[in-house]
Amino acid sequence: MMTPEENAARFNQAGESGLPGLVGMTVHAIGESGVDAVMPVTPALMAPNGFLHAASVIALADSCCGYGTMASLPEGATGFTTLELKSNFLGTAREGEVECKATPVHRGRTTQIWDAQVRHRESGKTIALFRCTQMILYPR
Repeated sequence: MMTPEENAARFNQAGESGLPGLVGMTVHAIGESGVDAVMPVTPALMAPNGFLHAASVIALADSCCGYGTMASLPEGATGFTTLELKSNFLGTAREGEVECKATPVHRGRTTQIWDAQVRHRESGKTIALFRCTQMILYPR
């Protein structure tokens, strides 16, 4: 069994060429308790108003929850797809890094529910609360 850090390295490598790599997301740990990751606040991730774009925050939170789902698929499952996601924005950032902690709420055979909190790393202020429901896929 891989350590949370070994799991993170595997997912970081896999995500380099996709959206997680595009936004600069780095996973620090993936384990039973969830997923920890960070993302730099860069000019490319800003909205026209000069604040961190909401879609950038969702990319971080949804990727963390998706990685957690992938790492904890039930036996026989081949993958998952998102059924629903929701985000409440409580703040924003203009610089530094944002961190995400995704935690499982429900890990069932047919669905998983994940919560994520995104915070500005330097100030500790919460930027967003996120929840998603994942449908687990099996071969036909």
